[in-house]
Amino acid sequence: QLQVAESGGGLVQPGGSLRLSCAVSGATLRNFTIGWFRQAPGKEREGVSCSSRSDGSTYYSDFVKGRFTISRDNAKNTAYLQMHNLKPEDTAMYYCAIEILPTTAQEMCIMDPGDFWGQGTQVTVSS
Repeated sequence: QLQVAESGGGLVQPGGSLRLSCAVSGATLRNFTIGWFRQAPGKEREGVSCSSRSDGSTYYSDFVKGRFTISRDNAKNTAYLQMHNLKPEDTAMYYCAIEILPTTAQEMCIMDPGDFWGQGTQVTVSS
């Protein structure tokens, strides 16, 4: 019954900000590796940011480093992706995923091994 649900997407102008939420139900998020991914039309899914409780590591892709921040609120069983200074090239469907088995943040984002995925939330950056 583990479920993942993203929210918080929408239309924003370049330079704007959004905070995406990933609510997890049916399991405790605390000990899982969290990943945020995105996929634009015609492109493959790519890792954006991941956070591991196995080794405490955090990973950010080069295209979001310095602009996005991944976090989690264990009490709410929710992960977040705070996005600042959004650019048109950030436009994509954003997904969150969790991995139950221990893995590093980089492995999560690069190897894309997530066990459970949400349906995605659309982020559109346009003037």
